[in-house]
Amino acid sequence: MKKQLVVIGNGMVGHHFAEQWMASEMAADYELHVFAEENQRAYDRVHLSEYFEQQSSAHLQLGDDGFYALPGIHLHLNEAVITLDREAKSVTTAQGQYSYDTLVFATGSYPFVPPIDGRELDHCCVYRTLQDLDVIRASAQGATRGVVVGGGLLGLEAANALRMLGLEAHVVEFAPRLMPVQLDSDAGSLLRTKIEDLGVKVHTEKTTRKIIPGDEQRLRMCFADETYLETDLIVFSAGIRPQDQLAREAGLRLGERGGIAVDQHCRTSDPSIYAIGECAVWNNQQYGLVAPGYTMARVAAAHMIGNVGTTFTGADMSTKLKLLGVDVGSIGDAHGATPGALNYRYSNEIEGVYRRLVVSADGSKLLGAILVGDNSYYDTLLQYALNGIELPEYPESLILPESSGTGAPSLGASALPYEATLCSCHNVTKGDICEAMNDGAVSLSDIKSMTKAATGCGGCAAMVKTVFESELEARGVQVDKSICEHFSHTRQELFHLVKVEGIQTFDELIERHGQGGGCEICKPAVASILASVWNEHVHETKHLPLQDTNDTFMANMQKNGTYSVVPRIPGGEITPKMLIKIGEVGEKYNLYTKITGGQRIDLFGATLDELPLIWEELIAAGFETGHAYGKSLRTVKSCIGDTWCRYGVQDSMTMAIRLENRYKGMRSPHKVKMAVSGCTRECAEAQSKDIGVIATENGWNLYVCGNGGMKPRHADLFATDLDDETLIRYIDRVLMFYVYTADRLQRTSVWLENLQGGLKYLKEVVIEDSLGLAEELETRMQHIVDTYQCEWKTAINDSEKRKRFRSYVNASEPRKARIQLIEERGQLIPARMITEEEVA
Repeated sequence: MKKQLVVIGNGMVGHHFAEQWMASEMAADYELHVFAEENQRAYDRVHLSEYFEQQSSAHLQLGDDGFYALPGIHLHLNEAVITLDREAKSVTTAQGQYSYDTLVFATGSYPFVPPIDGRELDHCCVYRTLQDLDVIRASAQGATRGVVVGGGLLGLEAANALRMLGLEAHVVEFAPRLMPVQLDSDAGSLLRTKIEDLGVKVHTEKTTRKIIPGDEQRLRMCFADETYLETDLIVFSAGIRPQDQLAREAGLRLGERGGIAVDQHCRTSDPSIYAIGECAVWNNQQYGLVAPGYTMARVAAAHMIGNVGTTFTGADMSTKLKLLGVDVGSIGDAHGATPGALNYRYSNEIEGVYRRLVVSADGSKLLGAILVGDNSYYDTLLQYALNGIELPEYPESLILPESSGTGAPSLGASALPYEATLCSCHNVTKGDICEAMNDGAVSLSDIKSMTKAATGCGGCAAMVKTVFESELEARGVQVDKSICEHFSHTRQELFHLVKVEGIQTFDELIERHGQGGGCEICKPAVASILASVWNEHVHETKHLPLQDTNDTFMANMQKNGTYSVVPRIPGGEITPKMLIKIGEVGEKYNLYTKITGGQRIDLFGATLDELPLIWEELIAAGFETGHAYGKSLRTVKSCIGDTWCRYGVQDSMTMAIRLENRYKGMRSPHKVKMAVSGCTRECAEAQSKDIGVIATENGWNLYVCGNGGMKPRHADLFATDLDDETLIRYIDRVLMFYVYTADRLQRTSVWLENLQGGLKYLKEVVIEDSLGLAEELETRMQHIVDTYQCEWKTAINDSEKRKRFRSYVNASEPRKARIQLIEERGQLIPARMITEEEVA
């Protein structure tokens, strides 16, 4: 008879233990039984909020589908363990009784709900499981406002989930700042500002005394300071508690504040029972992150197979997150509790960044750090902290901005010792990466498969990639430039596959040439490729899940949660009647109005449900979408040329309008700007654009690959004295060759700098047709011109597409604006988000 191993819990940590165990030689001597309360197998709770975006949990599932079908493992779904009999060494469920030789608790934790009168009322929820999210989604039906009780990591994730459901989100926190465990007061204050700018209302130092039925909304939260807040939905996310009830009833030793006490081998007071993850406490400390739980799982598995040298001695609790789009990082002793610790701080309220270093008394070692607004410094600082690397002579240089504008300093991969831990979730070191390469790993996917690095929370992915590529180069191997882990291809290669094989959907592309479900890197890149090749509407069902926020709503989201409306004004030319219509729309919807440097008029402050109404009026007046939300042509700036100007030598207005109307539907790796100047005085500033055209007495001079921005670059003179048709042919070829060959999010200036052979090579391809591509490039561009559609016109005429712009579920009427406006310089400027009561 085989021995029996029972695991109670099939969360992330329980699943990780099962993987470790089944990979061991001893697994053949055991039958492994895994009991799960939920009706589905282990899934990724770190990215739980993505459930609302994907409308499915399939992409959250952990492990291969066939893992729990392996011989010797039995997964019992929807079968909770009710009792544990330590003397008989058996567990009982509603379905039966099971004996064990060894047992592992991986029961995790449960959400703490403060003892508030009324917490049991309908529409009071918790945020922990997929089932909880289903409850929240159902409660959001017909709701307009939701409140999260708790301003920690999970609380802010829950607030983002409420925003995804179209609710006005509020966060109520007992402490004086958000994320009090990870952040100091300055960082918490900045985070609050950033989150409130996104439209989430934050209430700190609030104690909820009771919850009663509301007058205007479903519920009323009554605070201890005699104020109140009405809401339709309350989500409790005020911390977690160890799920230790079964162990408590069985008489196992517990920690001082609960949790199953374990030793350095994760063994409980009963030598036959282990505990791992959030249900366990080591040295009276509970670890609420997935990485320490994974470490415990490995330690317990190692001890069971006889490796007593592997021990658990605590874990790093550093975190790198993006909360509601805001970068937040916390490393080690972030609050400087170590005796004698010294601090360096950098704060820039204009740019919205805060950095703090905590160093040892002698300034030689990094003890901790806090980052808000920019996590590009995180990987380098984490390696200094984890590996005890000697700090530079001036430690403040690690957080101060560089005068060159190159961003955060990088700790080169070669400077890391082999013992440096890269992946805390799976305890993967730089040496492990090198050993995997010695054992045949030749791709980043191989590294992840062989070491599990970057397959946990994913926070180490950039550092793992850097170390892997550095080691490849050191060994004389050409570095793989795969766009991401889901495609072993560059963007250029993906473009070629889509075009040559006639692939028209992301699903088809990943089925033929990729793996997994895709990510935030490859999905928008493929969306852009599909648009460049086939030019279908971005809101087609098959394309919609790929789009980023701006393309999803065909408008740029502003920092206060409203949207911009940017109609196209080709060449800056506009009739008085159309100008009046913009004014009427701006006045009707209280929109802030600005003439841009690109010679068009932007309207700011529209709510989501107002967008279709505004565009109906603008399109009826003859306007089209300006594509300000997309990686595409923005504008073609122009002067007035020889039509009005006494210095003009060509009709720059007509040419600018012709170019803008020709290329307005083109999607590209990055945004593209153009300009046409009617003479060499260059009033349209054409030499700072991706495509610049300057009139001469004999035709047009064409300039390419310039741009403004953080790293301005003058365009290069490409060809001179061109007639109209030749000019357009050359622009067609340059732009389409850029679309064919550029990397994702690569501006034309960077593309040219990285193009082997540079300007000379580009001239050979475009002018001399050295690759024989000229006809194909022109044909492809003509297809885009011929299939152009105003995306907003299509959207407002399609009832299904129009549903996307409802401000909340089941909305039939426009939602009242919640932006308080103040008058400044004769216009209405947003001041703050206001409540429903103030609106009423």
